[in-house]
Amino acid sequence: MSSEFTYKRVQHVSVPRPNTAEGFAIARRFYGEVLGLKEINPPGSLAGMNLIWFKAGDDEVHVFPSDEPGKHVGQHLCLQVDDLGALRRQLEASGVAIEDPVAIHNRPRFFCSDPFGNQIECTAILGPFD
Repeated sequence: MSSEFTYKRVQHVSVPRPNTAEGFAIARRFYGEVLGLKEINPPGSLAGMNLIWFKAGDDEVHVFPSDEPGKHVGQHLCLQVDDLGALRRQLEASGVAIEDPVAIHNRPRFFCSDPFGNQIECTAILGPFD
């Protein structure tokens, strides 16, 4: 099937956090301070939904409240950075556990989890992976 449009990018990803004041504070600290993402205001029409949004380059990470337990079946968000070693050192200094997955050529990467169990892949793109 051919389309008349082209996908440009993934504009944002949404991840759950506990629907509590503590969950809000922990999410704000982890994504804002530990990962170093810049917090941005969600649109005014979403005020009162207890959301926290962050910039990740040109894209966004949206953290939403949920009373549902997290599922860990491979879903994750992936953050591309220009200095993977610096991010790794920052996370380790904050006590975040790092997992080294199977290597991909020209895609150095590692995984960590946010305080709610959401898996995050961190990578750098050095060239084609072939």
